[in-house]
Amino acid sequence: AAACVSGALSLEDAARVVALRSQAIAGQLAGRGGMASVALSEAEALPRLERWADRVEVAAVNGPSSVVIAGDAEALDEALAALSADGVRVRRVAVDYASHTRHVEDIREILADTLAGVEAQAPSIPFYSTVTGEWVDQAGVLDGAYWYRNLRSQVGFGPAVAELTGQGHGVFVEVSAHPVLVQPITEILDDGGDGTDAVVTGSLRRDDGGLRRLLASMAELFVRGVTVDWAGVLPAGATSARLELPTYAFDHQHYWLHEVESATDAASLGQAAADHPLLGAVVRLPQTDGLVFTSRLSLKSQPWLADHAVGGVVILPGTGLVELAVRAGDEAGCGVLEELVIEAPLVVPEHGGVRVQVAVGAP
Repeated sequence: AAACVSGALSLEDAARVVALRSQAIAGQLAGRGGMASVALSEAEALPRLERWADRVEVAAVNGPSSVVIAGDAEALDEALAALSADGVRVRRVAVDYASHTRHVEDIREILADTLAGVEAQAPSIPFYSTVTGEWVDQAGVLDGAYWYRNLRSQVGFGPAVAELTGQGHGVFVEVSAHPVLVQPITEILDDGGDGTDAVVTGSLRRDDGGLRRLLASMAELFVRGVTVDWAGVLPAGATSARLELPTYAFDHQHYWLHEVESATDAASLGQAAADHPLLGAVVRLPQTDGLVFTSRLSLKSQPWLADHAVGGVVILPGTGLVELAVRAGDEAGCGVLEELVIEAPLVVPEHGGVRVQVAVGAP
């Protein structure tokens, strides 16, 4: 679709690519594999998939903490079960084939034959390829062979967005039936420190795909300072997108709701402040006289944690665990920590944070 809009493919050739590739997938690949979105970086995902290295691959890199994995159906089930057991968020893609893996090699000859007549022109609208990782500005690049590589190769969406950001682009619109890449794009911009003034939005949404939704998305761009050609969506016979204001004088009364900050302090949540840099709140448990302290640790709110890394992984130091235990003991009236056994390290993720609870039993 993007190649067609850019002028690189005619509508007929673009439709041929979509239809014939889909037929080849349905006839040769369907029922043998699967795909799933995984909340890990590529560097984090690869070692976790070593057990299934010859059967499950990283099919797409969408962002700093978002990849798509694909492969043999049975192996993918095992890998997803293992990842879920480790607390990794996974989401199945509703397909029964494995794009962007070695599975696609089984239809190489079919696609070479059926897409041989696809003629690719030089794009008239700039086109950045997630296959080649560069701008396409020559005729013949997006030919039939390209659309095999596009299906076989890993999708470098995240690196492409990072490169475009580095080149000064700051407006990203996901043209799709539902925005699934808006979050990875936003994460890439935030990770690179360029997300403050960037505009990232979708076009349509699931169960909300009409003209009204499209116009609302265009309006979102417009109010963020992006130039929009409204002439293309005006009703028939209209000559201007601007409407005259009502002629009556406005009363000096606000019709908009005033913004009210939500109460999110510990007291408003029925808890008490823990008064400790690593703990946020404490709540006494009814009937048991126990205590639970809650917190959220992240490199953004506690950047000094990054100084304690082991093998490139940030781990809360043992002294931090001592601090948590001592503070909990003070609240329970037990001022001495006699022994501390650490069964597993507390890993602080590079992106996002980790929720922590310190529980103290009844006396």
